[in-house]
Amino acid sequence: MNLQHMPDGSEEPLFDVASHGPPSRPRGTLKQGDTFAVFDLYGDMGVSVGMPDGIYHADTRHLCLWSLSIGGEEPLFLGSTILDGNAGLAVDLTNPDIHGGAQKLIPKDTLHVVRFFFLWQDAAHERCSIQNHGSVPVDLVFTYRFDADFIDLFEARGARRKARGLPLPPVMQPGRVELGYRALDGVEARTRVEFRPTPETLTAGRADFRVKLAPGERTSLFATIAAGPQGEAMRRPFLQSLQQACRATRGIRSDMAAIVSSNARVNEVLERSAADVAMLLTPTPQGLYPYAGIPWYSTTFGRDGLLTALSMLWADPGIARGVLKRLADLQATETDPEADAEPGKILHEMRGGEMARMKEVPFARYYGSVDSTPLFVLLAGRYYERTGDLETLRGLWPAILAALGWINGAGDRDRDGFLEYHRATETGLSNQGWKDSFDSTFHADGRLAEGPIALVEVQAYVYAAKVSLARVAHGLGDADLATGLALEAATLAERFETHFWCPDMGTYALALDGHKAPCRVVTSNPGHALFSGIVREDRAASVIGRLMDADSFSGWGIRTVARTEARYNPMSYHNGSIWPHDNAVAALGMARYGHTQAAVNVLEALLDAGCSLPLGRLPELYCGFRRRKGRGPTLYPVACAPQAWASAAIFAGVQACLGIDFRPETEEVIFRRPRLPPSISELSLKNLRVGRTELDVTVQRRGEDVAVGVDRRVGHGQAVVLL
Repeated sequence: MNLQHMPDGSEEPLFDVASHGPPSRPRGTLKQGDTFAVFDLYGDMGVSVGMPDGIYHADTRHLCLWSLSIGGEEPLFLGSTILDGNAGLAVDLTNPDIHGGAQKLIPKDTLHVVRFFFLWQDAAHERCSIQNHGSVPVDLVFTYRFDADFIDLFEARGARRKARGLPLPPVMQPGRVELGYRALDGVEARTRVEFRPTPETLTAGRADFRVKLAPGERTSLFATIAAGPQGEAMRRPFLQSLQQACRATRGIRSDMAAIVSSNARVNEVLERSAADVAMLLTPTPQGLYPYAGIPWYSTTFGRDGLLTALSMLWADPGIARGVLKRLADLQATETDPEADAEPGKILHEMRGGEMARMKEVPFARYYGSVDSTPLFVLLAGRYYERTGDLETLRGLWPAILAALGWINGAGDRDRDGFLEYHRATETGLSNQGWKDSFDSTFHADGRLAEGPIALVEVQAYVYAAKVSLARVAHGLGDADLATGLALEAATLAERFETHFWCPDMGTYALALDGHKAPCRVVTSNPGHALFSGIVREDRAASVIGRLMDADSFSGWGIRTVARTEARYNPMSYHNGSIWPHDNAVAALGMARYGHTQAAVNVLEALLDAGCSLPLGRLPELYCGFRRRKGRGPTLYPVACAPQAWASAAIFAGVQACLGIDFRPETEEVIFRRPRLPPSISELSLKNLRVGRTELDVTVQRRGEDVAVGVDRRVGHGQAVVLL
């Protein structure tokens, strides 16, 4: 987030997400490939004013209105749900009283209407099933209203544009309407809406079906909304398309370890998290990539994909392979200030909408992220440690060395040994760590830090990246590089302690500003330093204590900023809210230093939050208010749900509590000081893979300890418990 200067001299965030009052109908989301849908739980879109409803493809909204009426009246709501595995939206409705003048023609609750909605290959599909439960025949009109505004995703977020392209004349065919738009750069977008059976009347924004049903009789209406290029070919029967969509989802999850607990409510959170990760995994030319989140970030983000892959690495290392290959392919090769690009940098974000193409936003391919590059190197090293896959690392080696070159070169602007950021132009992001709000890096008195800024967690990522990459260099036979990397990491650790440790705070500073003055603020960021291993052994207990004291730990998780700090606001985006992924990274760090009980407390808080939230889904973030009996966490109004790294947080939390690690050379799965949260007496891990070995493992509570048993084994590997 950065700032624009207003006529009155004040500053206002650019690229912010507009926030509105709560809608009268809750929202739901579905995604498949590069297409996603935001609808209310009636199955409609665009009924509530100011909401981001619609069907989007490649950062353009292809449908902004989709609503169903019965006899000219709004249906009565019975219930709805996003099905297990995010297979689709199922909605139960009925008719209100239908009058003809003063006479009641059809009493309410006569018709049972079931809408089922799913996405497959750039198209949305709906089946509307109608059954007459009355004792007399019914004859009435069902009406669909629809529209397409073709606005850019950033417009849907609240951006205002000086000019837009032009709508194209609608193209009408029997049972089918094609709506179109020509963008300012001449690129055309089209939406095709097709109905079966053919409506009685069809215009460019309305379809009327006359429905006649005898008592007990049932019928169905079908609609397909094609948004992307593949959608044109989607003329297959509804059930055939649904079967293909479900088969594709099962295929994505087939390599992912499954987690099943003894607690039914916790299982809802576990299943939704796995389903959300799978839904966000998107086919790309380089492999599956976890798009960041819906609705605002359904595209390739470097940092989000890397942290998601790190969280999922134990459960599905294939995700890391796809992330590494895609980001290597998109790595910057030249200097471009508008894109904040320098040779070797790893992508922050890419966009394909009209505003990006017209450079109204700088995100077509944008590299304004200080942490994506060290995280890329770190993931490469951790992937090797998890899999022993040197062949993939050899293919990635030029990109890894280029990233390392940027870290040691242009990324260290003043050659002081720390990785810093400072945006190249006024249109770039002013803060370029994961807390990228304009006000997220500040001093104890609330003053915003001036750059170039060296963030605490970024130095930790660099340290961990070099330590891990040294092992890869050994595997590739480059002993000199391995020795050099180990020496660089040790030197960085010493300088880190000197410049970031704040004895009076008992934790590390948030950052060093451009004058090398520490931002002496208690934040969650040092949790990432624990994760990296850069924290000195004798400091770890103090750092964990600050993360888990009442000022930082709300009961629902660790706040991004402690409530004692000047800019603390539990309703802010980054200055007092709670982010599941941030907590999960901290939990992994706690377990690394032997503080497994603290990690258990963090996971228990996240599971409790998930159990309290709709669909058992952890959102991008929620507010940092203190936990109160009988009340769930307070939702943040424009948080993405699902969000990839939030969904992956549960997997990372489970790894932290069970101490899961791997020895690929001996095909062993390690459980180091395993513990279970109080809400779980038994936890099963299915389809754990290392080398050619597959294991199903069950962890059971035995008093204060746990027992680990192998239920299924394929291959010669084994599970090893280290206490």
